[in-house]
Amino acid sequence: MTDEFPEFQLRLPNGGPLARGRQTDEPGTNGSRRFVVGPGQPARPDVVPSFSTRAASAHRRREELIAHGDIRQSQRWPGWLETTGEITFNSSSEAAAVLTGGNINGYIAWKAEDGRPLSDFMPGTGWGPNRAWLVRGSNVTGVDVVQRLWLPEGYVTLAATRIRQGVTPGTSKDQLRTFVEEDYESALTYNQKLGLVDALHAFLSRMKPGDTVCTISGGQLYVGEITGDAEQTESEDGRSNLRRPAEWQGIGYDYDDLPEELQQKLSVQLDIVELTSVQALIEGLGLTDEELADEAEAIDHDPSVEIPAITARRELELPEPTDGFAAELLVHSTGWLREVRDLLWDDRQLVLYGPPGTGKTFLALKLAEFLGGGREQVKLVQFHPAYAYEDFFEGFRPQEDPDTRDVAFRLTAGPLRELADLASREGNRHVPHFLVIDEINRANLAKVFGELYFLLEYRNRSVRLTYSGDDFALPPNLFIIGTMNTADRSIALVDTAMRRRFAFVELSPRREPTSGLLRRWLTSKDKEPEPADLLDALNSRIVDADFKIGPSYLMKKGVYRDGGLERTWQTKILPLLEEHHYGEGIDIEKQYGLKALRRSLRSTAPEPPA
Repeated sequence: MTDEFPEFQLRLPNGGPLARGRQTDEPGTNGSRRFVVGPGQPARPDVVPSFSTRAASAHRRREELIAHGDIRQSQRWPGWLETTGEITFNSSSEAAAVLTGGNINGYIAWKAEDGRPLSDFMPGTGWGPNRAWLVRGSNVTGVDVVQRLWLPEGYVTLAATRIRQGVTPGTSKDQLRTFVEEDYESALTYNQKLGLVDALHAFLSRMKPGDTVCTISGGQLYVGEITGDAEQTESEDGRSNLRRPAEWQGIGYDYDDLPEELQQKLSVQLDIVELTSVQALIEGLGLTDEELADEAEAIDHDPSVEIPAITARRELELPEPTDGFAAELLVHSTGWLREVRDLLWDDRQLVLYGPPGTGKTFLALKLAEFLGGGREQVKLVQFHPAYAYEDFFEGFRPQEDPDTRDVAFRLTAGPLRELADLASREGNRHVPHFLVIDEINRANLAKVFGELYFLLEYRNRSVRLTYSGDDFALPPNLFIIGTMNTADRSIALVDTAMRRRFAFVELSPRREPTSGLLRRWLTSKDKEPEPADLLDALNSRIVDADFKIGPSYLMKKGVYRDGGLERTWQTKILPLLEEHHYGEGIDIEKQYGLKALRRSLRSTAPEPPA
């Protein structure tokens, strides 16, 4: 044992006693560094239910130590166990797991007297909070090294068949770039070389013992912990030249059952992908909230702080519309609002379509604010023919430097990117966020959405962005409500790609909730029903359903001042119908004017009783 490391302490759960141990430089069975616990150190008398599956090798070691009398009932700490002699463990995590009876990261749990974790004392670079990584190994030169090497022998590897010997942890990225350029001069394309440099730098210098590592094989996600430094070897087939020791859990998790946000990260097509943003989801795999609480107890978790894995899996919910909300919107039925809510929940993209004046934008905003819990979670954008991807998502725009007054093109986020970034922040992931797109049919959607069009249908995938080069996925809690004016474009002309990605809900004067909206509004304002009668008579004369007139034109204060109804009819409603019948030779005033409609209503009114 070396004096390089101080004595480390481990607090046992439920305010239990302190166990002490020392880190060594001696290599373990797979290259990890051994950890020694001396005699008379306390151990938990029981284990958490998930221990045997989440830390199978540590569980077996604990059972063997108890069976051989190396751990037995303690006289010093009644109700606890204690070690009877010096025990050498394969890693600090194995030592911590055996003593606490739970799956535990020893590089964080073992602390020096001043409170610093063991990880701070390990040599090498990249120390700090532990991270999570995906390392692909299921198809390395046609061989699944996960099943062949990683799981049975306790490793994670990175193929680097041509890289020179002597590459070590801490090698700078610039040095690696030079090595790859020289060693793979004609063997890889430019982009492949860039990808290899990033993978080598992550594997050698950013990963560290204590980090979580994941891989995919045979439709299963396997999770483990990196337990040692990287080393370079000469494997026979050249498939595992760089390796790190790792302790793998004894179980795999079905890929199709993984949380959507985790699937998005796993879909990134790189050899090594950082998964730290979804690390809490990984920690909660296969465990109930009760089992997670048991594991937290094993590491003496502060009960006043919510367990991150439980927080991360908090269910996203859209609230059920209430009768009060339906009454506020003057909607005929709460059930209709619930149906719209269910469509949003199922598809996450919805279009409200109908003729002008049917309240599409008003309803979209009110729905978004109610379902999202406030205006802070809602962003409105209006499409138009000149609208482009650079306006909507991200692009280079001229911006002035406030100090130098120079103007330069800088990558700038658009409304969708801004809202997606807000929705994906930690603490926001269970809160619904809404993007309301007004006049969605007025822009070229394929041009505006670009590669994001794919994500509207495949929410569990990610894509590489055009400008920034980031791997991006739409957060599960981001919903889109569009509005579409059918007087501009009939729904029959909407391309099938858009039809497949959005649910469509009609708002038409022909049916509820629009058909009776004006009458309900007039009643709520204690006004005479004549405007509703006139609107019904007008729409009965309009044959084309896409050009029927919505009630919102007549739901404004100005309509009910002296001469207001006549002004609205002449300046808002009749011009729409003139445009619709342009070139047909129809007398718009005679067909749709107030005088004509009022005469029609008088002629059809029932005779008063004698």
